[in-house]
This record gives sequence, structure tokens and C-alpha cells, in this order.
Amino acid sequence: MRLMIVGQLEGYISAAGKIALQRGAKVIHCEDIEQALGALRNGKGADVAMVDVKQKIGQFVKALKDERIVLPVVACGINTDPKSAVRAIEEGALEYVPLPPDAELIAAVLAAVTADNTAMIGSDPAMQTVIKMADRIAPSEATVLITGESGTGKEVMSNYIHKKSKRKDGPFIAINCAAIPESLLESELFGHEKGAFTGATGRRLGKFEEAGGGTLLLDEVTEMHPQLQSKLLRAIQEREITRIGSNEAIKIDVRLIATSNRDLEDSVKKGEFREDLYFRLNVVNIRLPGLRERPADIPQLAQFFADKFSEQNGVAKKPISKEGIAALKAAKWRGNIRELENTMHRAVLMSVSDEIEADAIGLTESTLGTAPSQAATQAPSLTGISGAGSTMIKNPGAVESLIGRTIADVERDMIINTLDHCLGNRTHAANILGISIRTLRNKLNEYKDAGIDVPAAAGER
Repeated sequence: MRLMIVGQLEGYISAAGKIALQRGAKVIHCEDIEQALGALRNGKGADVAMVDVKQKIGQFVKALKDERIVLPVVACGINTDPKSAVRAIEEGALEYVPLPPDAELIAAVLAAVTADNTAMIGSDPAMQTVIKMADRIAPSEATVLITGESGTGKEVMSNYIHKKSKRKDGPFIAINCAAIPESLLESELFGHEKGAFTGATGRRLGKFEEAGGGTLLLDEVTEMHPQLQSKLLRAIQEREITRIGSNEAIKIDVRLIATSNRDLEDSVKKGEFREDLYFRLNVVNIRLPGLRERPADIPQLAQFFADKFSEQNGVAKKPISKEGIAALKAAKWRGNIRELENTMHRAVLMSVSDEIEADAIGLTESTLGTAPSQAATQAPSLTGISGAGSTMIKNPGAVESLIGRTIADVERDMIINTLDHCLGNRTHAANILGISIRTLRNKLNEYKDAGIDVPAAAGER
């Protein structure tokens, strides 16, 4: 984890830095927000910034947003009055840490803001085979393509390979090709010079340069526009990139890992993905099994998430009941580990017993994959009288409530309700709905323009 500390905090800044270093973080210090922005533009990446509350936090957060730099901000201060702390949160800081620093408090905040993404749980034989393969290829420089359904842990596996590689001391930089508009993705990858386009207020290094000496993860690479695919192919072949607005070729030193939840060979046949790029990325292919293919891991993963969310929400850790474990194993988990994670978050909050009970887990028929009965798939009786040839509808109200409503209205409610269920997490909601993150964002923008309330994105609450 990379920590950026911004501001003059007297002697306490070294103490906070030492605590972070002891927790395995890499620390850089910037005098003010201008220096911090300069460092970020020049590839000095960070996973979280601790900023002195006396700094212009609102201006810093806005600048990060304007320049599309994703960086959680934590405010901190010495003997700060409560109003300053509240103002910092209102201006965009995710947390406030009082100084002098308390080791456990700083550790907890850093853990909450930058959730550990390297835990690898896999005792099931199906997963053990995958982990052994990852261990064999990790020390090499080979490009890796990780495939699997949404929510199977492709980014976690990418980080695992990085930690096992010769580049483990270098940066691990991830970019989600599906979450960034096509017009901006090129700049994110290759960087730009000052004045290269409207809003380019200064030179900024791209992810290829930021990941120098380390690993670059291209998450959901199949969502990349074909024109940009050709530029990526050239970067891989020539091991060099050119910033937007410049003619200077820059040598790069990164190991590439790409992920996809699609059938890439099928995407190649359809002309959606370049065949030559596919061959370049598919040097080593690791396919992650769906959660239903590794049932032995479900109890351990569920308990891991239960403990994690108990700690985050300040409630006592509880074991999962036998009935709860049985229910979890019976589920189909179409959203895989990500769906299990959300389910256990809700279960921790809903549980009222000494053990997390099956009722708190609250699995639905959809999650359990229960097939509808033959009667439920037949046409309902017009008379509504049970008897020979008649049909009983288990929940007629659910069907009747849709009559008279447009498809657009039903779709809108489904999207907003799913997003609310996912606590505002756009990626999780898109996976559950079976649509791309780009489609989801476009829909939400339409709803906002129409004056409809949309759940805040995770991290914006």
C-alpha cells in the first residue's frame, strides 16, 4: 500500500509515517496540495492520501476529480476542533484521524479505506489447481490473461501473481477499461502533455509509466475500443508508448496482466477484439472457476467476509450457523464471490443471534437457483378456480403490479433497487444485472437528468 502524507504536521508526521511503514506501506511526503498534485501527475502514485486539515481539502478533492485521479483522501489534524473535521468530511475526505497518531486507529482507517485485495482463499481442489499454476508462472515475465465470470476474483488473482513475482517491490497499477470513457482511456494509459486537449492543464504520466518496474493490470480489456486496441498492441510489441500531444517515444518496463469475463475467442470471431492482440495477451491463460465450482471454499470465504464486515461496522464477530452454511452451499452464486461478499455484509447487519443465522443471510429463490415448478410455468387459469387443469400462481401480486407499466419504468426500478442493494457499488450492480458498467452509467445519467434520485456511488456517501 502506498501512502501520501500532505502538509506540515510538526513532529507527528514522522510518527504517522513510521506507523504506516510498520504496517507495510510505502510513504511519500508532500509539503502542500500543489506538490501532491505534481507528484501524482508525474507518476508518484498512491493508494490513499492523509491530508492536514489545514490544507485546502475541498480544492484537492476537486482537482483529483477534474484530472480523473482516483485517490481516497483521509483528513488528519492536531487538536482540531470538531467543526474542522466535519468540514473536511463535507469537502470530500472519507475519514478524519486525530493526531498525535494512535497506531491501531491509523491501521484501522488505512485498512478500511484501502481494503486488503490480496487475500487468496482456495482450499477446494478446483482452486488449488489454479493457485499452483499461478505460483509456477508468477516469477516469469510472461503476460497473463485471467478469464472467468464476473465476481470470481480476477483482480485478487492478479495482485497475487504480482506479489509472487520478481516485481513484487514495484508498483501494482490497475485500470478498469470498462469504467473509463473511451475518450479518456487513452490518456489514462499513455499520459498526455500540457495542452494536448481541453482540460490538460499540465503533463501527466499514464499508467504505463506509473507502473514502471512493476505490474500493470488491464481489467476487462475486452471493453477497450478497437482503435485503442491497436495502440495497445503497438505498446506491447515495441515496449514503448507515446504520450498524447507528443512525438517522443518512451520506453516502458512493465509486466502486463489482462482480465476478461467474456469468451475472448468468440469476441475475436465477432470482430470485437483484435486477434493479434488476443495472441499477445494470451501467453499464459488462467481461468478462475465460478464459486459454485469450488463449494469447499464457500464456508471459509463467507466467514472471512463476515469477520471483515463485523470489524468495519463495530459489531462482535460471530460464527455462521450450520443452517447458514447449508444455505450458502445450496446457492448458485451467479454473482460469484462478489455476490457472496454483499450477502455476508447484509447478514452481519441483520443477524440477531449468537451465530449468523440462515434468516439473516436471507437468500432468495433467485440466488438459490430454484427452478419454477411446472405449474408455475403454465398459463394461469382465467377463472382462478383450482381444480383439474387450473394453475396456482404463488405470488400473483408480483405479476399484477407490472400490468400497465412500461418496460422502461420496470427497468428503471430494477436498476435502482439493485444499486441500492449493492450499497451504491456500480460494478457489483452491473454484474448482478448482467450489463456493462458503461451501460449502467449511461442509464443512471439518464435518470439523473430526469430528476430521479439515484443511490450515491460507494465512497461518495
